[in-house]
Amino acid sequence: MLVVDSTVWIDYFNGLENPSTNYLDAIADQTPILVGDLILAEVLQGFRDDADFEKARRTLGRYLQVEMVNPELALQSARNDRALRSKGVTVRKTMDGLIATYCIENEHDLLHNDSDFDGYEMHLGLRVVHP
Repeated sequence: MLVVDSTVWIDYFNGLENPSTNYLDAIADQTPILVGDLILAEVLQGFRDDADFEKARRTLGRYLQVEMVNPELALQSARNDRALRSKGVTVRKTMDGLIATYCIENEHDLLHNDSDFDGYEMHLGLRVVHP
């Protein structure tokens, strides 16, 4: 299953064209996409206009929505962060660590536009889609 990070969804809803949004647009109706609660919150909190918020909420509601974090995953995320730091990789956002760990633990692919995920891909086996 494919997890699409908020960085891609935000660009997508803002009408920005880049390889990731073009890929999402091409596969959105034919590939199973998972929207985690963390990603849902990150994407929807940025809308100022109620109509745009509702349109995005409905669009994201077409996909499987899941809870991403529980105590075990939070613990593994902390372990992953520590492992990356020991390799000289600094993860700037806790949310990205939780999303990456969720994808690793559940063997999901991730589509993103955020360099914070690079260390997870390089050192911890995060499967990333590179359009």
